[in-house]
Amino acid sequence: MDHKARFAVDCLHKQYPEPDRLPGDACLVFVRDGGVGVRKDSTPTIYQEAPPDLPEGLKKEARYLGHRGSVPCYTIEVPADLSLPEGLACSGVRELVGLIPDQELAVAALAVQIIDYDRNTRFCGRCGTPTEPARTERAKVCPSCHRIVYPRLSPAIIVLVRKGDSILMVHGIRAPPDRYSLVAGFVEPGETIEDAVRREVREETGVAIKNIRYCASEPWPFPDSLMIGFVADYESGEVVADGVEIENAAWFDREHLPVLPPRLSLTRALIDEWVGSQGPKQK
Repeated sequence: MDHKARFAVDCLHKQYPEPDRLPGDACLVFVRDGGVGVRKDSTPTIYQEAPPDLPEGLKKEARYLGHRGSVPCYTIEVPADLSLPEGLACSGVRELVGLIPDQELAVAALAVQIIDYDRNTRFCGRCGTPTEPARTERAKVCPSCHRIVYPRLSPAIIVLVRKGDSILMVHGIRAPPDRYSLVAGFVEPGETIEDAVRREVREETGVAIKNIRYCASEPWPFPDSLMIGFVADYESGEVVADGVEIENAAWFDREHLPVLPPRLSLTRALIDEWVGSQGPKQK
């Protein structure tokens, strides 16, 4: 499956060791409350030069993202009691889809993810000592017990289950009215990815599957998932929604699809790939 993951950051390359202090020529991405600062000129952008009045305290908290060509790129969290640099407005990452290029969108999501990681790892979870950023890799180090903490990454599966000319779709308890999606869930400790696919389908719908095949993967930084997409074939069982996470589950053919997720994620890409294999894509 040829899927372009919208949140894959392929426009940055990391160079280590990173500088001890924020370089004067750094490109900055400002973050606040899970959103990013955007300059909405004729060509909106999240990339900013360091303003001359940027407080020293914020400079010290800058976190390295990578290099855009030869220019180092950093993210800085602006607390609620300080104003964003002049000309910037805060925007959620999802609201930037279509407003800025996809490569820039991916960097915006990465900046939010790294700030969230930084905020959650300020102290060592083992001994409580304040941590320090590593300079040779993306990690935090405890100077007391030397524990290393890497950014959290939560593997999650999503699977398109086929039965003849139909696919299995589910309506989640918290989903918008009438919108259906595919079975998905997180991989548990001690579990293979394939076993997670089987378990999630069985738990949510009561169906057994076979012929599990990998399709594509996608970073999903809300806040830290790695979505791993599969297709599989129906084997046995009657469809019964679990009533806990899933409100309804059913088989749908191409001519009677429900309201689908927006064209943003791997979920919709899997559905569109299946629809397009024998007919026009659903709008």
